[in-house]
Formats: sequence, structure tokens, C-alpha cells
Amino acid sequence: MAAELRSAEWYSGDDRNAYIHRAWMRRGLPGSAFTGRPHIAIANTASDLTPCNAHLGEVASSVRDGIHEAGGIALNLPVVSLGETQLRPTAMLWRNMAAMATEEMLRGNPVDGVVLLGGCDKTIPALLMAAASVDLPAAVVPGGPMLTGTFRGRPLGCGTDVWRLSEEVRGGTLDREDFARSESAMIRSRGHCNTMGTASTMAIMAEALGTVLPGLAGTPAPDSRLLESAHETGRLVTDLVARDRRPSTVLSRASFHNAIVALAATGGSTNAVVHLLAIAGRLGIELTLDDFDRIGSRVPLLVNLQPAGKYLMEDFHRAGGLLPVLREVRDLLDPAALTITGKPLTDHLDGARSWDPDVIHSRAEPVQEEAGIAVLRGNLAPDGAIIKPAAASPHLLRHRGRAVVFDSIEDFHARIDDPDLDVDADSVLVLRGCGPKGYPGMPEVSNMPLPSKLLAEGVRDMVRVCDGRMSGTAYGTVVLHVAPEAAAGGPLALARTGDPVVLDVAARRIDLDVPESELRARTPNRATLDGFASPRRGWERLYVDHVGQADTGADLDFLRGSSGSKVSRESH
Repeated sequence: MAAELRSAEWYSGDDRNAYIHRAWMRRGLPGSAFTGRPHIAIANTASDLTPCNAHLGEVASSVRDGIHEAGGIALNLPVVSLGETQLRPTAMLWRNMAAMATEEMLRGNPVDGVVLLGGCDKTIPALLMAAASVDLPAAVVPGGPMLTGTFRGRPLGCGTDVWRLSEEVRGGTLDREDFARSESAMIRSRGHCNTMGTASTMAIMAEALGTVLPGLAGTPAPDSRLLESAHETGRLVTDLVARDRRPSTVLSRASFHNAIVALAATGGSTNAVVHLLAIAGRLGIELTLDDFDRIGSRVPLLVNLQPAGKYLMEDFHRAGGLLPVLREVRDLLDPAALTITGKPLTDHLDGARSWDPDVIHSRAEPVQEEAGIAVLRGNLAPDGAIIKPAAASPHLLRHRGRAVVFDSIEDFHARIDDPDLDVDADSVLVLRGCGPKGYPGMPEVSNMPLPSKLLAEGVRDMVRVCDGRMSGTAYGTVVLHVAPEAAAGGPLALARTGDPVVLDVAARRIDLDVPESELRARTPNRATLDGFASPRRGWERLYVDHVGQADTGADLDFLRGSSGSKVSRESH
């Protein structure tokens, strides 16, 4: 059991500082609120400008009820909110800032534990990075996916069908009026993307890591059971404080092993790679790109969801959610990994079952035999790049094609639909200047739209290579997270249109078929250099000066590791 509560460092005693801390917090609280009752922050990323998280105020109310029922004091703590669909140049630019701000607010305030409310892509990773660094008892409540929308009688996967329908418009097979009419049908309710995109993936990763009440991840946002579980999480975190069960005592290398297995079995987003690497870095756990390939690449895909399959998150929840998936691959899990319940993750799998075998497949009849993320290396990506075979075209997983190189996202948009662009279906589209430093922030642009003249010919996939990311809702044969990025001196900066690019996923290779002596003699062209970000001030300047590469999680160098929860100096 815990010793004296951390909040007592603020509230106990009869000096003027204790008086100030108590008096300004009274506002209707009884004196007993400051004598032995745990103070639990509700780190809430609700924001109207983060539409996927806009409902989290209601979820916070249920968390608050659970905290009060368990004898705690609930404290609303609005924290930085990152809306993937709204923020420019990319929400990823501020993931580390949101993590740093949340960490500092938790450390600097009189709280004993925290409930983390996130949903949209970067919010759960940022909250977990913060919790790992401050190391106060913590649990995550994912905000949940939206309900399935339909258009012309067909289910719509938000994100995935945006990419599909927009390409149909560019290819001339869908008129713009129908495209516009699909908007309100696609976004049917509160909640985040209803595909196995990054938001759904990170909710599942949080549960697989052991930081979510088992069985909660994937509960749709409008489902009343989300509020029931939020209430129970409030109760649970109060108990975590009493038992001093912190992230450092729950999260281990075994936890990340299980998360990688879950990532592969569910067909999760490639973005989980940079987020899991960053969270592990805050805990001092050695996790590398090679671990994703070694542990996850040959795990079978069991979940038949977009973008790798056909169903959506409402179907996944109806079919049983994450636990029956993990039960099917139980032998691949590390039984040592704990959860916030105090029990190993594997202890929660016994009663789990799939209620729809076409949504959650059995191990004997997987969606794909081997579908985990593959890590590629070669002279184009010395420190690694990744590809998601489950979302790629099988016939392109071994490919040789002529590079068509774009020096920046502006160059790409200016030329991709030029009818005179020298490109065919066998070409490899190469986009650079989109890594953590170069953009800045590593945006979701790697799944480049195909040339409209090829779309008109019926082409729907091409090999694409980029140092940026792609949406977890996206699909295609895309090599992404190329490290080092072009702006950090990576060989991607040296590629030229016409160079042969060789992709061999089975051999884990991505190469330019250009003599090494010639590559060494090359220098980046002026257009490439001019395309790199060069901020003069503010967060962007700090970010570019200190951000790491994708293969280490793209965290800031001075934020790796943790500082704990101790604050030594008084405020008055």
C-alpha cells in the first residue's frame, strides 16, 4: 500500500503555503477532501477543434462519478488536444509538445493519480508518453470509434473511403456532387475513425500494453457501455493510488511484446510503430524497429477490418473486440506482462470468444497468414523503413521500377497530374522532405495520390517511397518512415528521377540500383534543400533542433526517459 499521499505535500500542515493550497481549492469541498483522500486528475483532451474527442466531457463525468464513489477527489485537467483532421502542417508536430505539457501539469500539481482521456490519433500516445515520464498511477479511457455510416446502401469507412472516393473522382468514375453528398453520411456520430486507423489502433495498443480496463478498447463512442467502463476506470485509478501501481510497475518489455503481437493480429496502423517506440523511450525500455519485424511480421492477421479487410470498428466491437483476438494468439504473448488490474493480460482471455468469425477469424483460418509490419533496409533506408503488407498489393511486394522523384509536397502537387509527367504503372513514386525535420513533423502524405492519367487507365496502386507517414486508414504499397530522412542527410535526398528502385519485402530490402561510388559523389539538389523546413522561432524551431528520427520514435532528444513526480520547491 502507498505511504502518505503525494497531494499531502501541498495540503498537510498549518503553514501559510498549506493554507493557500487548501483555501483556493475549497470551493465547496469539505475539509476531509484534504486529509487522506486521493486527488485524481482527469487529463481531458476534449476540444471542438478535435472533433473526434469532442464528446470526452461526457466521458469525464462518468470517470468523475467513479472516482467519487471510490472516495477520491476528481479534478478536471484540460490538456493540449490535437485534432488530426484540422491541424496544419500535421498533428504529429505537436505530439511531443502535448506530452511535455501534460507531464509538467501532472508533476506540478497536487495530484496522486490520473485518468487519461484520448481518442484522436496523437492524443493517446501523447498522454501515455506523459504518464510514463511523470510515473503517477494512470489509466487510459479511449474515446471510442464512431458508428458505421452508409452511402447508397454501402458502409463507409472514414479515412479509407475518403482515399478511395477521392481517387474515383480524380479517375473520372465518381462525380463531385456525389462525393460531396457522402460527407455527412460518412461521419455519422461522435467518435474517432471507424476503421482500423491510428486512433483505433492506439486504443488497442493501450489495452494490449495493460493501461486500459480489459475489454474496453474499441467500444463505440455513443455506446452507453463506454460510460460504464469510464465509471469503473475512475474507481480503479483510486485503487491504483492506494496500491502505488504506477506505469513503471505495469509497463515492461513484455508489455511491448504483446502490443506488437496485437498490432499485427488486428492489422493496425503503421503509426503505432513511432508511438510505441516513443513511449518505450520514456520508460527506458529498449525497443527497436527490428523488434517489430522479429515479433510481429509473421503473426497472422485475424481481424477483417478496413483498410486491410471489409468491416468496421462497430463490427469489431460486436464480434468481441480485442480479447478474443489475443486469445487466438495466446501462445505468442508474453504471460509476464501485467495490466492495471494487477493481473497479467493473459488472465483476461479465458472467457473471450469471437461472436462473428467473419470479423474476427480463428487462427486456423486467418485473413492473412503473415501480415505484421515488415522492416526494410538497404541503401535507400540504412536505418530502416516500414511497409504494411496487409494493406499492400501482393503483386507489388517484389518490384523493380523507375523512380519519379518529387523534391517536396508542393512539387508533388504541382506535377502529379501533369499529363506530360513521364510516369507509368511500373514507376516508383518517391517523395522526400517529409520527415520529422524536413516538413517539419512527419506528416501523413506517404500514400501519395496516383497520377490522374493512370487512374483513368484503371491503375489503383503503385509502389511509393517517402520519409513521412501515412494515415492508419490508408492502404497501398507504400514504403514509409524512411530513415534517415532526406533532411537529416539520408540517401533519399540523393535519389534522381530515372534511378531504378528495387523493393523486395520478403528479403526486407529497399534499394536504389545505383553504384555506391555514384551515390557518394552526389549532393542534394537546390530544390530538395529549399524544400526542407527552416523555422526561425517557437516550437517548430525547438522541434527541428531536437527531434529524433522515425526509427527511434521521433521524440525530442531531451524528453527521452523520465523525471518522476517529485517537485522539490514551494510556490510561495
